[in-house]
Amino acid sequence: MVMLEIRELKKYFNVGGGLLKKPEINRAVDNVSFVIEDGETLGLVGESGCGKTTCGKTIIKLYEPDGGKILFKGEDITNLNRSQMRKYRRDMSIIYQDPFGSLDPRMTAGGIVAEPMEVHNLYPKREREEKVLEIMARVGLTPEQMNRYPHEFSGGQRQRIGIARALAVDPDFIVADEPVSALDVSIQAQILNLMQDLQEEFGFTYLFVTHDLSVIKHICDRVAVMYVGKIVEMASKRELFGNPLHPYTEALLSAVPVPNPKFKGKEIILKGDVPSTTNPPSGCRFHTRCMYAKEICSEKEPVFEEKDKGHFVSCHFR
Repeated sequence: MVMLEIRELKKYFNVGGGLLKKPEINRAVDNVSFVIEDGETLGLVGESGCGKTTCGKTIIKLYEPDGGKILFKGEDITNLNRSQMRKYRRDMSIIYQDPFGSLDPRMTAGGIVAEPMEVHNLYPKREREEKVLEIMARVGLTPEQMNRYPHEFSGGQRQRIGIARALAVDPDFIVADEPVSALDVSIQAQILNLMQDLQEEFGFTYLFVTHDLSVIKHICDRVAVMYVGKIVEMASKRELFGNPLHPYTEALLSAVPVPNPKFKGKEIILKGDVPSTTNPPSGCRFHTRCMYAKEICSEKEPVFEEKDKGHFVSCHFR
C-alpha cells in the first residue's frame, strides 16, 4: 500500500521586495515527485538550504503548496482548507530538529505530550493521563519527569519528549526533520535506535530529513537526494551507497568519514558554493559545480528518469 504520493510538488516564497522593487521568488521546492510505501522510511538528504525541510513541512500542510499534488492514503489533500485537514492531522506528525525551541517552555513535559490529545479530543481526561505516562515510558522517560519543564531536561531527553508528542495521536506518517542533528553522537545512536524500535512496534511510516548520510545508512530503506529544490537521484539505500549515479551523490558519499585509518578513498571537492534557490542556474542546477559538465548541461534540464529498477537519476550522462 502507498502511504504517500507526491506529484510535481512546488513551494515558492517571495523574498525581499519593497515599494519600488518586486520581490524575488525563492523556489524552495520545485517539481518534486516521489512515493513512500506503508511502513517504509524514505531518507531525504542534501546540503543546508536545498529545500528538504520545506518539502517535509509542505507535505503535511504546515506550508500550503503552490503547485502539484499530495496524495495521502490515496486521497488528494492538496487543496484542503484548515478545517478539512483536521481529520487528517491525527494521521500525520512531525519531530522537529531543535529539541528545545520546539517545546513550549511554559508547559510541563506531560502537558506537551497531552496537548495533541486535547486538541483532537482523544480519551477521557483520566484515561488521557494514563496514556501520557504510557507514551513517556515507551520513549524512556519516567513518571517523575511528567511535571518537569523543558529547561530541566538534557537535549536527548527533550527530543524524547518531542517524539512522545508525535506519538500522542497514534499517527501513520511522521516527518522526522533532522531529529538528531542537534544531539551528541552517543545520544544520536540512542534516539535513532528508539525511532526504529517504535516503527517496528507501531508500524508507522517515516520521511527522514537529514544532511548526514551516516544516519541515512543506519535508518532508511530508500534515499532521495535533493539539490537546490529538486530531487536529483533516488534509489534503495544499498543501491545508492553501492552505485551512485549522480555526480552530486558521488561527492556527498566521498565526504562520509570511514572508521578505518588505512582506508584511502578519493574525496571529491566540489568547487563554488551552493546556488541560491532564488536564482538557480539554467539547465541542470548542478552544472556550475559538476566535474563532468558539458555545454548541454547549462542549456537543457535533464529528465528525472529510471535508469535501473527503482533507481532514478537526473543527469544527461548517466
